Amino acid sequence: MSADDADAPRLLSGWGRTAPTAARVVPGDSPDAVVRAACRPPVRGVLARGLGRSYGDAAQNAGGAVLDMPAGATATPVVGADGLLRAAAGTSLDAILRAGVPAGWFVPVTPGTRHVTLGGALAADIHGKNHHVDGSFGRHVTGAVVVSGGGEVRRVAPTDDPADDAELFWATAGGLGLTGAVTELTLRMRPIATSRMLVDTDRLDDLDALLAAMADSDAHHPYSVAWIDLMATGRHLGRSVLTAGDHAPLAALPAGAGDPLAFDPTVRVGAPPWVPSGLLNRLTVRAFNELWFRKAPRRRRAEVQSIGAFFHPLDGVRDWNRLYGRRGFVQHQTVVPFGEEATLRRVVERLSQAGAPSFLAVLKRFGAASPGPLSFPLPGWTLALDIPAAQPGLAELLDELDRWVVAVGGRIYLAKDGRVDPALVPHMYPRLGELRAVRRRVDPHGVWRSDLSRRLGLDDDPTATPCGARHRETTP
Repeated sequence: MSADDADAPRLLSGWGRTAPTAARVVPGDSPDAVVRAACRPPVRGVLARGLGRSYGDAAQNAGGAVLDMPAGATATPVVGADGLLRAAAGTSLDAILRAGVPAGWFVPVTPGTRHVTLGGALAADIHGKNHHVDGSFGRHVTGAVVVSGGGEVRRVAPTDDPADDAELFWATAGGLGLTGAVTELTLRMRPIATSRMLVDTDRLDDLDALLAAMADSDAHHPYSVAWIDLMATGRHLGRSVLTAGDHAPLAALPAGAGDPLAFDPTVRVGAPPWVPSGLLNRLTVRAFNELWFRKAPRRRRAEVQSIGAFFHPLDGVRDWNRLYGRRGFVQHQTVVPFGEEATLRRVVERLSQAGAPSFLAVLKRFGAASPGPLSFPLPGWTLALDIPAAQPGLAELLDELDRWVVAVGGRIYLAKDGRVDPALVPHMYPRLGELRAVRRRVDPHGVWRSDLSRRLGLDDDPTATPCGARHRETTP
């Protein structure tokens, strides 16, 4: 089925539910279906979409076609003896973990949810609690298949061999689906002995204590993250709970712990389909933050936790995004380079002064940047927060923070964005010209587009109609 033959347009939104738009949804249930959609796109172009966990408009394409990539991911993922997983791009991390963990394999990078696809993980070049050690997702992908403009099927890899087109690979890693649709990729998995984590927890009274503790913790643990109370002010500014961990060895499990590789995460509760606007406000978030901070231990070492509890706690609440009400929420994630801690403090102070009700504010440390021109992480401190979209003055507040971050060489995560000033993007991503050059080379007719690419001015004007029914495969 081509994009023009799709059913009536459907309203799609990001996980933040702030700016839905209508597009024709086309099943991406086979590589051939993706090729046909790329060869016969509507005027507004085509975009691949995974499970819709981008917070803003990165996975929307108003008036165009959207490929439903999970529609083609039905096979049970299998990790080879060499630790390599080869799977359809629509395969979710949830499916991979459910198959891989009992066999002794873990994904090399996971965000805060299992419900993202492999293709989406590469397109956003996702990062996790271990970026300071292992980098972002693209670092662990050994090869991928990309359907570019005109339906060309290209096998790419991050090698020095010109036939592998590493330039296209890295433009795709973090490229937000704008270089084409990934239909398959090969991922190097991580061996584990158990499905448990050994976790250290510290409750810290202010931002200075937190930054010092994180610098020390990251030197000893591959995974770390801090929750920050952004409602705290004065001498308690930046008070936080830091958790750091590693995969537990067999010897760390208590007697009678059962199957050391058991993995069956469940949903404990679901958000109701309708939540009144204003449920999450300054008073309720302040109360939650106080409770969350006080219940954390002052210092606890080597606590055994499940993978789900440590990496994906929100997955235990079905449709948790509904808690923000009908108008949804904005996730804002920035990174400021190491050495610019004064700007980080300024951002935290401003958020606290504004009383921005974010109870999911987290801080992590990034390591080396990825080669991708649109990949988000760079060495520094990254702060992510969720704020109800109905918060008065939110747009002006975030614009102010963006300017501060950009002024010191930082940036925001476009995969989560839905509102940044387009004029700031070239300053945040100075290698944007490289992405545009790759897009001109592999998609000269502008087949692959999105609401985000139009909003931020990332698209060139299309030059002509694409290939028709042409399908050429290029291989190394």
